[in-house]
Amino acid sequence: MTTETAGGTGATERVADVLLLFTDGPRTLGVSRVSRELGLSKAVVHRILQSLTGRGLIAYDPGLREYRLGPAAAALGSRALRDSDLRATALPFLSELRDRLHETVTVSAKVHGGRVYLDQVVGTHEITMSVELGRRFPLHAGSSGKCMLAHSDPAEVERLLEGELTALTPATPTDPHALRAELERIRARGYATSAGERQGDAGSVAAAVFGPGGLVGAVSVCGPRFRVTEDFVERTAPELLDTADRITERLGGTVPARALATTRTTALTTGRTP
Repeated sequence: MTTETAGGTGATERVADVLLLFTDGPRTLGVSRVSRELGLSKAVVHRILQSLTGRGLIAYDPGLREYRLGPAAAALGSRALRDSDLRATALPFLSELRDRLHETVTVSAKVHGGRVYLDQVVGTHEITMSVELGRRFPLHAGSSGKCMLAHSDPAEVERLLEGELTALTPATPTDPHALRAELERIRARGYATSAGERQGDAGSVAAAVFGPGGLVGAVSVCGPRFRVTEDFVERTAPELLDTADRITERLGGTVPARALATTRTTALTTGRTP
């Protein structure tokens, strides 16, 4: 929750929080919903929305009497995607991995309060998965979020575990003790899995990607839950880890040590070089 602190920093944070709220949920939001979600007075929320509307970042729908993201926000998002080093670096590797596995491959970035999909290369099966680009998702739900969380600052992890772990589906992890143990396993083996945690009919496996400053995002392979079996994960994990490590090296990051040596298997057996 956001508190109504005085000063320029507090005002800037409130504006940013209002904008970010539009990346999480419904297409439109009303003043009361924003006020309740962020713990701000309706008067403050109304002033912020009016200011953002005047600059095209937010648009007012008179029929619904609610607000939605405006064209200026779309322009910012498009420019951010074009300029993303992670997205540009990852895309050739995603295409290569999709062509071998035939399932959808994605790249996500960590952002304040969660993570967002930056891009995807859709699978070649008749029945396949696709993801919603640009929407913010919590870190505790799904393989991409969990592998980012596993490599996040311990203090950040504890803050998240001490807060409310919202259930997006019946399979979303909501027990902090069980999630803490799972994060330890993810760090040891290098990848995370999900069976319907973010989207009920989807399964996925993901690995973290690092830049010069540390964790920047994750790559994942996802598909219909009936195809993402334990056998699929076992076969896919070495290739996924190899892909994540090559993206990390291209970005100038450091590949993390893992207790279970499963990475580089694909490169060694196929003769591919990083």
